[in-house]
Amino acid sequence: MTTHLTPYGLTAEQRVEPLGLDAENPRLSWKLRGGRRGAAQTAYRLTAALRAGDLDDAGRLLLDTGRVDSGETLLIDWPGPELAPCTRYFWRVEVWDENGDRVAGAQSWFETGLLRVDAWQAAWIGRDAVNQPPMDPPTDHDRTVATHNLPPPLYLRRSFTLGREPVRARLYATAHGVYQPRLNGEPLGDGELAPGWTDYRHRVQYQTHDVTDALRVGENVLAAVVADGWWSGYVGFDPRRPACHYGDAPALLARLVVWFADGTRQAVTTDGSWTEGPGEIRFSDLLMGEYVDARARVRGWDEPGFVDATGSGAASSSGDVGTPGGWGGRRSGFRPVAVLGTDPGPVVAEPDEPVRVTHTVRPVSITRAGPTPSTTPPSIVDFGQNLVGRVRLTVHGAAPGTRIVVRHAEILSDGALYVANLRRAEATDTFITSGAATEVFEPLFTFHGFRYAEIAGLEHRFDVEARVLHSDTPQAGEFHCSDATVNQLYSNIVWGQRGNWVSVPTDCPQRDERLGWLADAQIFAPTASRNADVSAFFARWMLDVLGTQDAEGAFRDVAPVVSMYRQAAPAWGDGAVVIPWHLWRTYADKRSLATAFPHMKAWVGFVHRHNPDLIWRHRTGNSYGDWLEIDAHTPREVLATAYFAHSARIVAGAARVLGDDEAAAAHEELHRGIRAAFAHHFVRPDGSVAGGTQTGHLLALAFGLVPEHLTEATVGHLVADLKGRGNRLTTGFAGVGLLCPVLTAHGHADVAYALLHQDEYPSWGYSIRHGATTIWERWDGWTRHAGFQSASMNSFNHYSLGSVGDWLFGRVAGIDQTPGSVAYSELLLRPTPGGRLTWARATQETARGSVTCGWSLNNGTLVVTVVVPPGPDAVLQFPDGARNLTEDGEAAALRPGVTPLANGLRLRSGSYTFSADLVRPTTS
Repeated sequence: MTTHLTPYGLTAEQRVEPLGLDAENPRLSWKLRGGRRGAAQTAYRLTAALRAGDLDDAGRLLLDTGRVDSGETLLIDWPGPELAPCTRYFWRVEVWDENGDRVAGAQSWFETGLLRVDAWQAAWIGRDAVNQPPMDPPTDHDRTVATHNLPPPLYLRRSFTLGREPVRARLYATAHGVYQPRLNGEPLGDGELAPGWTDYRHRVQYQTHDVTDALRVGENVLAAVVADGWWSGYVGFDPRRPACHYGDAPALLARLVVWFADGTRQAVTTDGSWTEGPGEIRFSDLLMGEYVDARARVRGWDEPGFVDATGSGAASSSGDVGTPGGWGGRRSGFRPVAVLGTDPGPVVAEPDEPVRVTHTVRPVSITRAGPTPSTTPPSIVDFGQNLVGRVRLTVHGAAPGTRIVVRHAEILSDGALYVANLRRAEATDTFITSGAATEVFEPLFTFHGFRYAEIAGLEHRFDVEARVLHSDTPQAGEFHCSDATVNQLYSNIVWGQRGNWVSVPTDCPQRDERLGWLADAQIFAPTASRNADVSAFFARWMLDVLGTQDAEGAFRDVAPVVSMYRQAAPAWGDGAVVIPWHLWRTYADKRSLATAFPHMKAWVGFVHRHNPDLIWRHRTGNSYGDWLEIDAHTPREVLATAYFAHSARIVAGAARVLGDDEAAAAHEELHRGIRAAFAHHFVRPDGSVAGGTQTGHLLALAFGLVPEHLTEATVGHLVADLKGRGNRLTTGFAGVGLLCPVLTAHGHADVAYALLHQDEYPSWGYSIRHGATTIWERWDGWTRHAGFQSASMNSFNHYSLGSVGDWLFGRVAGIDQTPGSVAYSELLLRPTPGGRLTWARATQETARGSVTCGWSLNNGTLVVTVVVPPGPDAVLQFPDGARNLTEDGEAAALRPGVTPLANGLRLRSGSYTFSADLVRPTTS
């Protein structure tokens, strides 16, 4: 057996070892790595069993496909028997290489969830209305108007007894709100802000926890803390509907199942036997922050041995209630919960990775703010990075009742926090100390967007760090180059994605918005999938996007919808067409494309019905145009019609993929009509596009709407505008991602590089020169000549203008795929030296394996390094002017694994390093 070809990265439903899948037909995938040129899979065999050891016992296999002659590795439908609920399946893949030899396999597992809603046999439970905490009158420096009526979270508990040792146990749980499940005093899992944000009217996700090792013979306590979260807390910026978008109070649904060696089982579910009591969190809100009074902590409330006021629990109490900050400041025990309903509703298993703490960031400086009369001045903590998450504060020796207030901001103004741009979001956490020698405070159910934290009220020594929260999409790409500013730009792009991928792809993480805007997401999707594997994340979010569609076929601008948004605008509604197509092209996710296809078709039909002349002027929603373009105004009907054509073309392509030839032909004809109408109305005889803006020309060129004989002239107008402005851009959200790719594709990589290196306003470099560590919402968020832009909309962490990241991978380093390729089945490698760079390199973990492409340039000698994974071939194109291609001193075309092409080389899998003389250092 040979070890040159190895499967790795095994996934079920695009996740590694998922616990609690509700998919009745999970799709299995794997990647390949190999150590020699030409390595490829020619066949595979899948086996599955109920125990890992049974994979080697043919008599116990549940599945054995035998040898399947195929090079496919992606999203293979489960070919085995019907899956049982709550069952772990171990599976193995073995592959045969290009020589017909069977190579070492790899194995993994997945576990099914409940599979059926009726399997819950549990009730939603929450606070009994008669047990509402009494309201205290407001006091100075206590709560703000916005937070005064926020309720404390639920502290829920249920004691139960096990008479023997379990062999397996699972907790299936979810909440209306956000929750932390606990068992015998310990939190379960590493997920944060569970169950995440979905359109709860259609889907509430549940989580599965393996709790086998947390149980004990005798008394056990299942508990949970549940807060408002997105369910009933503040979300969005509509002052008429600031909160309670789905319900007015949180609730819990849970089912714990314990299996014993003899095959019997025991279940503990949420029902009327649970109790609820007070705790140290007085309120917690995603926008406003969290208030914790450590004096009110009920010690042992979630552990065996605790007795509540109802008599539930063991014989003795390990703690006390009724210290300041409790319910009304009185001794209060746990009380019966209210059963809110027995229908689980639209509960589904969590299909992608949860929000997790993924990084810890230490401060780069801590300074005292200016002196204040009679008080200790607050400390300003600079973490050196605009990030999303929360502060973890360790306090030493503070007196009981010390009030610590932590405020958050992205930027400073005259040495103080700049918070005007947060609008209604207070982003303030308050901690009241208990007086213990060392106390650790870290909010549980809130997050903030910040680089700076102001800590007030502390005279004693403290330690502080920032905990970074985001949806834990697996990292997929890295880009590096010789220019420090460009590397900072890429870092800003990555941190912007990290901070805005919090359950949904939010527009911004700091102010009172944090909504899933469709245009932002579709514009950034190509860059997002370079940085991380966003296949499962986007597939899940798209279900909420599709759910916004109305009877006419129109989507909404945001998903989930939390207020009365109009029918979606051009480029915004089109996100529901563009993203499913991107999931197909990037990950071969045909299932998501098929799910979306009727909705995609209905959207294009909606636009067509209201615009029969094929110029999209009517029913354009808010019609944002090229949002936040600078010193330019692209006519809205130009942008709208361009996207109308783009979506029609995508629907035609999707129809071909799905075998609907009638729909494909109809939309191909529609696309031809829109293209002709666009050219007639907007493309002038000299090749210029109506409005004369960079974005207008970019849309026309990128979407193929310019007659072929005018293309060169249209490009000329674009370049002239850029050069006439001193190589400065004017593009907003819709145009910026097209700018460098279109220039490079049409022979003007030099201009693209000039934009990349520009550091005068407006440019990416200008924000970096002034301290940006994430992408700003607007080019003029802060300028030396005008200061801060309008505080009503001025985020300093907004990923849309970072969509240039796709070009950094695709043309600067050179990793792309050919137009007919799906999921990088055929690579297109086009390294493009230029600008001030002397080298650039990227690695991308594609759906089929890891790809590397990079180059260096020294005294006219170009060196290109390539790694092609087993399976795909790669077309390698060298820059114009490259001569005398060699590898190891031999002509490149004669090397093993290399086939010469008219415009480059075809490479089999393997590692390559080519050298060439580059006559012209900057080309397309």
